[in-house]
Amino acid sequence: MERDSNANLRAAALDYHRHPRPGKLEVRATKPLANGRDLARAYSPGVAEACLEIVRDPKTARDVTTRGNLVGVVTNGTAVLGLGDIGALASKPVMEGKAVLFKTFANIDCFDIELNQSDPEKLAEIVCALEPTFGAINLEDIKAPDCFIVERICRERMNIPVFHDDQHGTAIVVGAAAVNALRLAGKAFEDIRIVSTGGGAAGIACLDMLLKLGVQRRNVWLVDIDGLVHDGRTDLNEQKAAYAQPEGPAGLGDVIEGADLFLGLSGPDLLTPEMVKRMAPRPIIFALANPNPEIAPELAREAAPDAIIATGRSDFPNQVNNVLCFPFIFRGALDVGATTINDEMKIACVEGIAALARQSSSAEAAAAYQGEKLSFGPDYLIPKPFDPRLMGIVASAVARAACETGVAERPIEDIAAYKRKLDGSVFRSALIMRPVFEAAGTTERRIAFAEGEDERVIRAAHAMLEETTDRPILIGRPDVVAQRAERAGLSIEVARDFEIVNPENDARYREYWGTYHEIMQRRGVTPDIAKAIMRTNTTAIGAVMVHRGEADSLICGTFGQFQWHLNYVSQILQTPRQHPVGTLSLMMLGDGPLFIADTQVNNVPTPAQIAATAIAAARHIRRFGIVPQVALCSHSQFGNSNCDSGVRVRGALEILDSEPRDFAYEGEMHTDAALDREIRERIFPGSRLDGAANCLIFSGIDAASTARNLLKMKANALEIGPILMGMGNRAHIVTPSISARGLLNMSAIAGTPVAHYG
Repeated sequence: MERDSNANLRAAALDYHRHPRPGKLEVRATKPLANGRDLARAYSPGVAEACLEIVRDPKTARDVTTRGNLVGVVTNGTAVLGLGDIGALASKPVMEGKAVLFKTFANIDCFDIELNQSDPEKLAEIVCALEPTFGAINLEDIKAPDCFIVERICRERMNIPVFHDDQHGTAIVVGAAAVNALRLAGKAFEDIRIVSTGGGAAGIACLDMLLKLGVQRRNVWLVDIDGLVHDGRTDLNEQKAAYAQPEGPAGLGDVIEGADLFLGLSGPDLLTPEMVKRMAPRPIIFALANPNPEIAPELAREAAPDAIIATGRSDFPNQVNNVLCFPFIFRGALDVGATTINDEMKIACVEGIAALARQSSSAEAAAAYQGEKLSFGPDYLIPKPFDPRLMGIVASAVARAACETGVAERPIEDIAAYKRKLDGSVFRSALIMRPVFEAAGTTERRIAFAEGEDERVIRAAHAMLEETTDRPILIGRPDVVAQRAERAGLSIEVARDFEIVNPENDARYREYWGTYHEIMQRRGVTPDIAKAIMRTNTTAIGAVMVHRGEADSLICGTFGQFQWHLNYVSQILQTPRQHPVGTLSLMMLGDGPLFIADTQVNNVPTPAQIAATAIAAARHIRRFGIVPQVALCSHSQFGNSNCDSGVRVRGALEILDSEPRDFAYEGEMHTDAALDREIRERIFPGSRLDGAANCLIFSGIDAASTARNLLKMKANALEIGPILMGMGNRAHIVTPSISARGLLNMSAIAGTPVAHYG
């Protein structure tokens, strides 16, 4: 069975690397090259201006080339993963993979460079000669002790960051895991006794890091293949010799007694269960050999049930994975123009990673690791690589340390603003939602969530408590909400942190069904029907709460059909002045935001409904700090067809033209004319729009919904919304595909006082 599994993995991995095109990387142009004018600027003669700019000031290379965001991943293939000295060419898939991780996790561009050079000094010479090309160098998979020589020479001679990830990346993540493990064990770095079987580059770097964190050198026992590293040995390199003990020859079993921390970066099955039993109470075991650790976690747990265990494998808790570190330490270093990566920057990285693990896990990480409990504890010492908060927390901490220690050539004064920018690059909605969150923060509003038992809702409500002044109200069974919050690893108490409305047993039940019956008694609703609805229909319960003034806004729709929810929202909350006008979806695209309406309310809107949707959309767009440019879209193009949609849109234009408006609008037109000024000018010179439209109002749900879904599926657009317009911000109906962050965004929209948007 294991042979079949390995064969399947081999086939799948090779297929991944071969198709649809070989390898994992490509080079793409970032500027247009479509005509002679573009060619003249990209190459001769225009490129000379960029060259001369660098001659005048070499630092401007960052401004006119990719160098400031370009890392070289360099190896000679002498220590590749657990494969050993396989050579430079065979190491290329690993180096391409490293480049992919840089790009995916931190948006850093990379060139992988594999060199046929085994002499460390000559290898260092080649790397140093590459300095004009790169903003930083990541040394990778170079055997010890050669890696120490290469890194030392490069750091001495180069004026850009040089970082050997096998050493320092591992050390940083081990340091973060150790910080939290000691916190749980109630121990201090200054007091612990460490036994390590890692005498290579990574092992030595980990010990160096633990010393920087407070471990006493006299309390470290290092064991390699020849036994204890001690003063009597003559075969030690400089790095190992620094950890020599004065005692004579000994083996691992001789020095493990009373050890608080075992650090293994060596080989399989070196630590036995009997040795674990001889360690100190609450032992910390970092068995990081890959693919087979120094001791199987289940054996270590059996020998010491209170042990805190980490490995290098993804199928056990607490995987020590360098990807938690290297993308973000380089991100911070590049952004401030650091000339090196110093100890203070590494320790800042340690502290940032460790602190993040102690926070509640993110919904994005939970989605990537479904079924795992991601809450701080013995099985969750360090965050998961797909936690998007790593970018903002770790990179900003590194940047701050670089600035404070004077190695930043472009220091950042406002680190908080820099962190917000980083968060905005990961959470695509962060920057555009900032004005909405700021407006919502001017008051405290009560937001009721109809589907309060949904984990996405619970996570969003928890985030509201951390990031906003609004108060969430969850409609659901308290025991179910508490169970799901605990399963999600959220450090919340239902009774303390949330107001809960229990449909099965709430003291206000009699008042709620009475209110609903009073509203609906002349629309066929009997007292018995009202009672049943107030026991089973959480959307109706939330709407009644808003009607009674017990909540300021309702968010519903995480399951079910939009129109079903809209029916109850309209029944209870619609008034002559407040009624559903349409929905507005903000689609976050690679080149900026695009609003689309109406995707949900009016199937075939009348001219009056189209005009009302345009007016409401313009009002809501301003909430995001954007000047509305509204295009009314149809199959007809500026009167060239009398199709139904064209006639209705022209009617809407007449209504809009009947009185002054405070926003730009134009129509009827095709979507390509709306989005491309040159196309529009050829067809209809002198349009009222300035540039591309940022809001498309469609003449029917079919077209609007199709555009919305196409952008989501084919253009990877992130949707914020849909925003239910016309209801005075008293209710919003989301769609079942919404994420926890999407719900948080909707809570900020719902939490904005009406005065902020009219």
